[in-house]
Amino acid sequence: MFTNDEINLMCIYNTGTRDGLIAELTQMRSYLGAEETELLALTDSALEKLRNMSNGEYTALNLLPDFDEEVE
Repeated sequence: MFTNDEINLMCIYNTGTRDGLIAELTQMRSYLGAEETELLALTDSALEKLRNMSNGEYTALNLLPDFDEEVE
């Protein structure tokens, strides 16, 4: 459901609750400039998915960062 990049972003701002994470990502998004298109799109995608899931589905997520992905 979530991409690796979305999970990593959510790990950074995770408060332990779905509503808390939504609030943190929304606040962080307000500080982004229009030129930060990739981060804006990533944040919007994660927020949309979080808003469309239940608290139970959120609790089942494994919000551990995956730093094993190779960077090109």
